[in-house]
Amino acid sequence: MKALVYNGPKDVSVNEVPDAKIEKATDVLVEITTTNICGSDLHMYEGRTDVEKGKVLGHENLGKVIEVGDAVDSINKGDYVCLPFNVACGFCENCERGLTGFCLTTNPPNAGAAYGFAGMGPYSGGQADYLRVPYADFNCLKLPEDVSEKENDYVMLSDIFPTGWHATRLAKLCPGDSVVIYGAGPVGLMAAISASVQGASKIMVVDQHPDRLKLAKELGAIPIDQKKGDPADQILELTEGKGTDCGCEAVGYQCTNTKGEEVPNLTMNWLVKSVKATGNIGVVGVFVAKDPKAEDKLAKKGELAFDFGNFWFKGQKIRTGQANVKAYNRKLRELIHVGKAKPSAIISHQLDLSEAPNAYKNFDDRKNGWTKVVLKPAAAGQSKRKAASAR
Repeated sequence: MKALVYNGPKDVSVNEVPDAKIEKATDVLVEITTTNICGSDLHMYEGRTDVEKGKVLGHENLGKVIEVGDAVDSINKGDYVCLPFNVACGFCENCERGLTGFCLTTNPPNAGAAYGFAGMGPYSGGQADYLRVPYADFNCLKLPEDVSEKENDYVMLSDIFPTGWHATRLAKLCPGDSVVIYGAGPVGLMAAISASVQGASKIMVVDQHPDRLKLAKELGAIPIDQKKGDPADQILELTEGKGTDCGCEAVGYQCTNTKGEEVPNLTMNWLVKSVKATGNIGVVGVFVAKDPKAEDKLAKKGELAFDFGNFWFKGQKIRTGQANVKAYNRKLRELIHVGKAKPSAIISHQLDLSEAPNAYKNFDDRKNGWTKVVLKPAAAGQSKRKAASAR
């Protein structure tokens, strides 16, 4: 099968690799019809992780089930399913509590596993023709009959829509609240959509890229351009000096100033300044335990120069962590199904899998207009389908 493979820093290619296959009776095999490039894929692409060469990338996946393991009960051949980026067992202590992003079974001794991601287990990614899905009864989200017309919406249930929603839940957003979201990348824009659906009174999105700020405005948010001055000061001015009720961080450890220089603590300290006293902050941007290639000495050790004094005096609260996708994806699926959410609105490019290497480069360069890329692996021929089904 063809798959997008990591070869080294800023070097990915679409290669022929061994076909994905059923390995356990609880697996299904999915023919991938849509898979996305995620902003967190760029950390690996840039060589900022310990991802191994030869790894098939891709954790935002949707497709058609073409083979079913003998122990799978609820998923059938022909079902269209969306796969949470979390690979979870469904029966460990954390999964039973709904914390599927911290599964204790699928990547021991660590908590949490994912498709095609550094340090998240042995699972191949879905930027490929086929994907093996472990614990399929638990991990597959069946999609309704309108999948053919809303596939680009439903694929966002794999990661960024639930992650954006998770940011607002970590921030304890309530109807009528004002919220600031740092980062107008795909997750930040999903947080804006999520805040709107939940009845936020005022949504402000901070970024410095005009194309992303334009999208934020189209989604109903107030765009805050950090190139026009300290964004926290701009937010205080819009909130009568009080700050917003809550805030979300959707950038992570590679956040930059207006000169393009990485300043890992920038968004976190801006949040402390721009969220009101006693307000809540939700952090879904990726921060890592160590970043040896960082220029900042603290960042090399996964540490930040955090404005803890002001944070403490303001009595604020921070909650963090990757999204437990299954805690949200069924309900978010229904919002898409009935037309109350359209996450595909942020898509800028729909490309063949063969075009993925160039897409990675343009997305990583933050090239104007490259806001979200979805990939469409080439449709398998009839003989290929028969061969896969016969395995």
